[in-house]
Amino acid sequence: MQNKRPQKSSRRPSAKAGQRPQRRPVRKPTHKANNEPQKLVLFNKPFDVLTQFTDDANRTTLKQFIDIPGIYAAGRLDRDSEGLLVLTNDGKLQAKLTQPGKKTSKTYWVQVEGDPSEADLDALRTGVTLKDGPTLPAKVERMEEPAQLWPRNPPIRERKAIPTTWLAITIIEGRNRQVRRMTAHIGYPTLRLIRYRMGQWTIDGLANGEYRVIAKP
Repeated sequence: MQNKRPQKSSRRPSAKAGQRPQRRPVRKPTHKANNEPQKLVLFNKPFDVLTQFTDDANRTTLKQFIDIPGIYAAGRLDRDSEGLLVLTNDGKLQAKLTQPGKKTSKTYWVQVEGDPSEADLDALRTGVTLKDGPTLPAKVERMEEPAQLWPRNPPIRERKAIPTTWLAITIIEGRNRQVRRMTAHIGYPTLRLIRYRMGQWTIDGLANGEYRVIAKP
């Protein structure tokens, strides 16, 4: 008879008395801890300024106004729009302010050409259907020309025979050029658009072209 070789056990040898069992090394996280203090900046953006710090076409950017490294705009504000821009290095805060599911409200001061009726404004209050789908109901109120309004350079093109109206429009969406498309949809094109509020922050006490560094809430 042939002698069978003893089969090797698949079990690991048990630790000897007085010895600790061997443990697999724990993998450390590959990312480095970010010890940089969190920053939050409010900027009152002028007309014709891009909401970015660089531009290959040599247009005016945030770099001409803000010299704080490592911050980025939470959401965009069109080049031809003015007002509040929130900048931060906090990714969670950026997501909170920009993701549709968070429903962060934003209030705009909007100067439209013409004198819309209450029926026209009610259309915005209930929601209108744009090319990219219906809008959520907006809060819309007539308002006087803002007392803290600064001159725009260049000024808007007004037609003497047609009046203009100021509206305060609050939305919780952030589609591309949404407010302008909403007012155009009801027949009253936007002449000037200023973001007054975003979340809990406003441009109160902040001159156009100036910024304020505030503590993170």
